[in-house]
Amino acid sequence: MCPVSLTTEMVSGNFDFFLVCQMDIISQLQEQLNAIASLAFNTFGTLQRDAPPVRLSPNYPEPPTTMAVEDDATDPAEQPKLVSAELVKAAKQFDALVAALPLSEGGEEAQLKRIAELQDENDAIGQELQKQLETAEKELKQVQELFSQAADNCLNLKKPD
Repeated sequence: MCPVSLTTEMVSGNFDFFLVCQMDIISQLQEQLNAIASLAFNTFGTLQRDAPPVRLSPNYPEPPTTMAVEDDATDPAEQPKLVSAELVKAAKQFDALVAALPLSEGGEEAQLKRIAELQDENDAIGQELQKQLETAEKELKQVQELFSQAADNCLNLKKPD
């Protein structure tokens, strides 16, 4: 996972955020969200694994206590604190990435205008690509016809005209 490093500079009253990492902000947000989800699932698994046995009903006998071999480095009482700190850290990194997203300027009308401009540009490029595709298909047909004629000439052992 790419480490997130943001630097802030004041330029003409606007904040410009520069990402040290090569990934774009959306990709970093996806990575960070995956990290948060992974931490959450690991937390639930750890809590489930380390939870003490509980009596379901007074009619049932006391559950046996299990003496699991624990590492001295991972104290079960400290585990929730460590995992909580990791989740908070990941959430703060996510918030920093969200804050780094560029703000839309000009409101909804400007966004709709920009979307319309981009759609027009997309349509123009699409038409150009369609023309190029048609031209390429015509050239392909010509090449296929010439190849077919050449193959027929070779099979018939005729000399080309």
